[in-house]
Amino acid sequence: MEKIIVTGALGQIGSELVTKLRKVYGADHVVATDIRKTDCEVVQSGPFELLDVTDGKAMYDITRKYDADTFIHLAALLSATAEAKPLLAWNLNMGGLVNALEVARELRCKFFTPSSIGAFGPSTPKDGTPQDTIQRPTTMYGVNKVSGELLCDYYNHKFGVDTRGLRFPGLISYVTPPGGGTTDYAVEIFYEALKNKSYTSYIAEGTYMDMMYMPDALQAIIDLMEADECKLKHRNAFNVTAMSFAPEEIAAEIKKHIPNFAMKYEVDPVRQAIAESWPNSIDATAAKEEWGFKARYNLETMTKDMLDQLTMKIVKSAG
Repeated sequence: MEKIIVTGALGQIGSELVTKLRKVYGADHVVATDIRKTDCEVVQSGPFELLDVTDGKAMYDITRKYDADTFIHLAALLSATAEAKPLLAWNLNMGGLVNALEVARELRCKFFTPSSIGAFGPSTPKDGTPQDTIQRPTTMYGVNKVSGELLCDYYNHKFGVDTRGLRFPGLISYVTPPGGGTTDYAVEIFYEALKNKSYTSYIAEGTYMDMMYMPDALQAIIDLMEADECKLKHRNAFNVTAMSFAPEEIAAEIKKHIPNFAMKYEVDPVRQAIAESWPNSIDATAAKEEWGFKARYNLETMTKDMLDQLTMKIVKSAG
């Protein structure tokens, strides 16, 4: 990767990925784009362009302007938001993806877009979910993700576009606030533990979901994009995961650091139904074998780092 375009650069993944890519490849080599512009590090630390991903011509013009060889498409509505606004989700998630793939085809860019465990559904095996298995999601977000996986496969087979992708679990980060995902409770809980010593979970006790700490997710993107294309059999939807836990387990881990932390439950039926349609745990063997995927953080080490980082962040903002 020499010149990289990133859409959705101010979102959950993009805001951290752009910063990491600029450290690895050089600030001038990573062009951030988003539909909004703020006075944040992503905008200030390198090239930035306003872009609505439903505008295919603007996307093409920006990519050509910077002579990009790699296109990382992150702009999307997340699961809970997509379920509340399904038509908007389809138009943005699928329309933006088609535009991005067309740009990659026309300008011969290497291409990445993330998929999700949301691509699975109630009929998918719940434990140790295989790389290749039945995918019949019951949410608009899941329908978008399955469609996206198939579309990326199509562009690879039909047009030879070097498409690559990961099925991400819930992503936990201290940098970006939660943004409408079903797994966001696993981020919110840390903020509330530090500020109020309590948290009300909208996901029910005993509900297991796969998770990953953001540093591992960012490294997985880079490792996949740098991998030898000849070794990639699955290419567009590699299962990746680092840990699987239920709300009471992350609460117990937090209590080791904040003994007076308490959690109660007020289950949100919409997000609970989404969570129950997803796997309890997924099998990442294909990613390990084809390009050497390995997560560094587990629940214990992630919890400690999240609390340390957020403590510093809260102190800094208070000062």
